[in-house]
Amino acid sequence: MTTLSLPDARALVAAALTTCGYSATDVETIADHLLDCELRGLSFGGLARALSIAERRRATETPPQPIRIVAQTPVSATVDGGDQVGYLVGMHALELAVAKAHAQGVAVVGARNTWYTGMFSYYLEKAAAAGLAGMIAGSGPAVVAPHGGTEGRFGTNPIAFGFPATPAPVIWDIGTSTVMYGEAKLKARLGEKLASGHAYDAAGAPTLDPAAALEGAFGVWGGHKGSGLALVVQLLGMMSGAAADPSGVSDCGFFIVLFDPGVLTDAGDYRRRVAAFAESVRATRPVEGGSPVRVPFDRSVNCRDETLRRGTIDVPEAVVTALRQEAAGV
Repeated sequence: MTTLSLPDARALVAAALTTCGYSATDVETIADHLLDCELRGLSFGGLARALSIAERRRATETPPQPIRIVAQTPVSATVDGGDQVGYLVGMHALELAVAKAHAQGVAVVGARNTWYTGMFSYYLEKAAAAGLAGMIAGSGPAVVAPHGGTEGRFGTNPIAFGFPATPAPVIWDIGTSTVMYGEAKLKARLGEKLASGHAYDAAGAPTLDPAAALEGAFGVWGGHKGSGLALVVQLLGMMSGAAADPSGVSDCGFFIVLFDPGVLTDAGDYRRRVAAFAESVRATRPVEGGSPVRVPFDRSVNCRDETLRRGTIDVPEAVVTALRQEAAGV
């Protein structure tokens, strides 16, 4: 591992993204998201993701097009991402949804023709800071087998819910696969193995090899219940106009719904009651010998606070070397 100060980590990823051809504004947007992943201990979505972005850019002959709104009403919008990376498209969709939810009380925004949208909790934390509750679901290429199968039919299909509260929101953000795509990519890059029972190769045989799994399928999380949830997320992503089975890392669907609690109740009182209920959950008596009960997003908040206090992150040497090569245009 290489220990990097937070400013050095940001400068490194920014240099790599700049060499890829991103504007200074876009670099800031993407780097903010990747660094937040690192702060929260989710390294598979952090600096290493910049390498995957660079590889995707090089593999694409047609340049991305501007993000555009193809249809909208006072409470909804459909966004064509123009094959831009999802960190940019997701922020565009979020800003649209926040503005519409503030104006109308509710907003539904779908985005298609994008890829790598990152952590949905990142967007929902911003929505919660704006006083809004919401849900985000995202579909993707067929890399996850349904329950009882060994061939990819679903994306890793994350889904997240967020609720405003003080001092921190309550956010539940999960993938519906046993292993996330970015996690498998990072393990393949580092020569590490997957956990047993998490993936299949192209022939349908169980595998620990992440490269083989990327050519085959990941298992679905949560048995038949997780499989059903993955199906629902795929269908929500398709509602944006995204392909049911996109080819490669492309045309992922991004579906966001935001609500203003003030439409139904006193917004300030709701935030206080959410916070109080979250505290009651944390105060639950733990099992004998167990850790204190947590609320979703507690781990992320605590890890981020600790990383900010420390001021450094540990990054695999192979990732640092590759980023330096990307930044140098090697």
